[in-house]
Amino acid sequence: MHNESIPFSPALDAVAAVAGHGGQEAYGIDFTSPDYLALATHPGVHEAVRRARCKAGPHGARSIVPAGHARSAQALEEALGALVGLEHVALFPTSWTATLAAITALVREADHIVIDAQAHDWLRHGAAGATRRVLLHRHLDCDHVRELLDRIRAVDAVNGILVVTEGLFAMEARSPDLPLLQHLCREYNASLLVDVTHDLGALGAGGGGVLASQRMTGQIDIVTGGLSVTFATEGGFVACADRSTWDRMQRLAGQRMRFDALSPLQVAVATASLEIAVSAEGEALRADLLRNVIGLRAALQSTGQHCLGAPAPIVPVWTGSEAAARVAAAWLAHEAVLVQPVEFPGVPAGAARLCLHVMARHAPAPLQRAAHLVASACARAGAGGAPRAFGQQRYRG
Repeated sequence: MHNESIPFSPALDAVAAVAGHGGQEAYGIDFTSPDYLALATHPGVHEAVRRARCKAGPHGARSIVPAGHARSAQALEEALGALVGLEHVALFPTSWTATLAAITALVREADHIVIDAQAHDWLRHGAAGATRRVLLHRHLDCDHVRELLDRIRAVDAVNGILVVTEGLFAMEARSPDLPLLQHLCREYNASLLVDVTHDLGALGAGGGGVLASQRMTGQIDIVTGGLSVTFATEGGFVACADRSTWDRMQRLAGQRMRFDALSPLQVAVATASLEIAVSAEGEALRADLLRNVIGLRAALQSTGQHCLGAPAPIVPVWTGSEAAARVAAAWLAHEAVLVQPVEFPGVPAGAARLCLHVMARHAPAPLQRAAHLVASACARAGAGGAPRAFGQQRYRG
């Protein structure tokens, strides 16, 4: 039985209406929304949408490069640049097209890519589309990155190398050592690309994500990210430290040339969400989010569940068996608790898990109840056992 077969209607809150037994709806806690700071329901964001609709209408209907750039979009680029500490920023219609454009525009066929074995689909598709010289490094293993860089430079001292990773690996709730990775890139004349989709805005001082937490704001060569997680809308961006890198991407990124620009409504939502995220209110929302994450992890662990990684907006609960993850998620849905089961190829075979997306607006009491229901569901499904390491196994994140 698959969780996706359970129909639900998301409400504008941290709850959802789930169609349970007999087709009757029951309201329960929703752990499937990546709206970590609950900005999609924020009155300020809704007011920004209303103003943008009245002023500019619902659709931009033009490609960015041939037709020019709206002032509001340029202001959003500048705000994103300030948040990640990089001057040159370009917007894209999705996070997928942003990372695909960055990698395929900047990497030539003769260049090399060294990418984390557990990097997300959109990063690995970009790598595969740019060059055949792609090497996977063991997950979060900087020693292996050094080994691969040394191996490349021993036979090729001329062509470029792009090292690709994520600020937060959401399905693992873990982050790489960004200072060390950037140091290795300097040592071997390589460039570092970090995708911050899952952490920017939701973590770090001022919403600066893992870059801020590791004091690497403004220190990374290329930063990509999506607006569909914390910033409540669709879209993506690429930020560069170097003007020549940005110019090259502008010339060669077909995704930016051919696809429509973000609509005025999308730009308004992203801009308003970003303004809230970097404000004092954003700090309070991140504190609420972290409190909820820590409380949920503690409640789950008290029932004997294995929570992977460290406190982050997604809490991964190990099940191991794919069948157990599906059965547990389906049982939880009938108890009005929506949880996302993640299995191969999203994670390595035999490393399935339940991923609980936590929001600042989740209340402590429902979180405690949900933790006990997750434990019951996992016990019923026969989930459990100690998590295992999987090294370089290929899979889609």
